[in-house]
Amino acid sequence: MVFLKSAAKITNNHGFTLTLQIHYRHIMAKRKYKKKKKLKQLRIGGWTILSIIGAVMLLISLPLLKKGRHAEYGAKIPHRAFCYGIDISHYQKEIQWDSLRILTDGAGRTIRSKSHAKDIRPVSFVFIKATEGTSMKDRHFKMHWKSAKENGIKRGAYHFFRSSKDPELQARSFIRTVGKLDRSDLPPVLDIETIHGGCSKEALNYKALKWLKTIESHYGRKPIVYSSSYFIRDILCDEIKSDYPIWVAHYETDSPLIKNWKFWQFSDKAIVYGIDGYIDLNVCSRSVLDEI
Repeated sequence: MVFLKSAAKITNNHGFTLTLQIHYRHIMAKRKYKKKKKLKQLRIGGWTILSIIGAVMLLISLPLLKKGRHAEYGAKIPHRAFCYGIDISHYQKEIQWDSLRILTDGAGRTIRSKSHAKDIRPVSFVFIKATEGTSMKDRHFKMHWKSAKENGIKRGAYHFFRSSKDPELQARSFIRTVGKLDRSDLPPVLDIETIHGGCSKEALNYKALKWLKTIESHYGRKPIVYSSSYFIRDILCDEIKSDYPIWVAHYETDSPLIKNWKFWQFSDKAIVYGIDGYIDLNVCSRSVLDEI
């Protein structure tokens, strides 16, 4: 553009000016052609890269597409004859109660695919969260409590303990929420996993015993105590460990650290047919389930 304006100032010769204009147009046409060609090459190159990425992603996902949900698996089950159960709260909103099954593959891993299952076991019991602290009520407790009974699954209710709160008020909240227990129901459960609000070890045990004795007095049955192996060993007092049935949580082991357990939560990454996502899976002996 600068070249053309300069030429126009130098001469008034019409023919010369015309020649420059023709020459300029020729140059600009070539530039335009080259630019279009380059853009076309870039487009082709871009589509080629996208095609390659798409092909690679397809190759990677093809086995999963072929298998569908069959490839999904969770924790392995213990290699012993046990009754199996789950524990749930409001996090498990949608449950297909009439379909609940524990499916395992040839390696003993829990899976979701019926067609690939080598073994199918029933869900024999369920612990359902009822309350937490002095006032919190699990929003799906009533629904889960009713559904478990309707589907013939032995049920138990648990309370998440807050050591910073009054234990008697916590017990009263649990009693109001759960109401009466049927003879077939499991005993109430105290879920005690941590120390809150700077509470000492001694104060925690004192408060936990207060809750346990209040519940035992009301229902006439010894409550179950749930906690991890290490919390039971290092924090809970001997009176709790010896006087109350223990439900221990200990993962990725063939046997829990605590030996006098009645229930063992062996994984929080199990798959149970009828529930989406991973879930806690527990075991107990048939005699415990019948007698407790």
